[in-house]
Amino acid sequence: MPTSADDLTIYYPFEGMRFGPEQCFLCGRPTTPPTDSVPVFAPWLQERYQLANRQILLLDQSVVTYSDLRIPCCPRCHTQHVAPLEATVEKAAAQGLDAIRALDEKTLFLWLGKMFYGVLVTELLTELDPLVKPRYPLAENAQMLRRFQAFFQTFQALRVPIVFEDFSPASVFVLEVDPQQDTVPFEYDDDLTTMTFSIKLDNVVIMACLFDNGIIRQAMRRVYTDAQRPLHPIQVAEFKARVYYAAYLFNVVPDYFPRPVQAGDDHIVYDTLIDDITSEVFNPWENSAYGQSLLEMWKRWQIPLSEILRDPAQPLSFLYDADGVSRNIEKYPV
Repeated sequence: MPTSADDLTIYYPFEGMRFGPEQCFLCGRPTTPPTDSVPVFAPWLQERYQLANRQILLLDQSVVTYSDLRIPCCPRCHTQHVAPLEATVEKAAAQGLDAIRALDEKTLFLWLGKMFYGVLVTELLTELDPLVKPRYPLAENAQMLRRFQAFFQTFQALRVPIVFEDFSPASVFVLEVDPQQDTVPFEYDDDLTTMTFSIKLDNVVIMACLFDNGIIRQAMRRVYTDAQRPLHPIQVAEFKARVYYAAYLFNVVPDYFPRPVQAGDDHIVYDTLIDDITSEVFNPWENSAYGQSLLEMWKRWQIPLSEILRDPAQPLSFLYDADGVSRNIEKYPV
């Protein structure tokens, strides 16, 4: 089927903040709620992990179930874009770790991005009539909205054939959890202000910062290489703390420039630019703040902050020993 001009038109919902139930989240076409919608967490995920009636606490303290979370989607975008993406990931997830690692990074970015988008927009719309006003409303966070705009430009690759010229829009990580040490089949968490998202499928953890042009992954390449082995869940939590804290420190928002579409083109090429002249790419690392990130990620093990920061110059680590050598953890406590 030849590519039409509509297929190469980028949708930009931020003029007028068109995120309600009457516009498709991918193309902006009118939708009929609730018929024209798709689950944020795909039916195969809900079925495989019995999620439908599990509850999620929103920032305004209201409670929804996984099956409640839906985003407006026109029939065309559903059948041509969302359903094929979910089918691809479902097939890989059924085959396990190696098949998930074999997926290209763009596929994982779009899959995580669809869930992230659904959760974020749910929170933004809930803030219009909150149960309890959040302490730090997302809609009042100008930096977060700039990041969301940047993310959405690249997320359009779910609908529009887009080639990213010499860059990847996100830092995506795939880790293996030692199944002997962790029996939790499914988990997900996010930090909406820093555009980070993580999901656990049995012994596979996929996490990403969704708008950083792959810079965090470059900065963590040594740690990520060292983590390509079965990890104790406490080590996965430490890796996650590093990713989430790095996303918190990330201080720039990429700009994207679609090249002009010529007659006969069947895709759009994106170039990118990061203004690292007037701003540092990362704010300075502070061990005390990183310790707070570890405290949050290690809640399950109830490790106190005093233990995490016993040596303020070298926070507690289960990935590395005091000499910087990779550690193997068979059980905790050790």
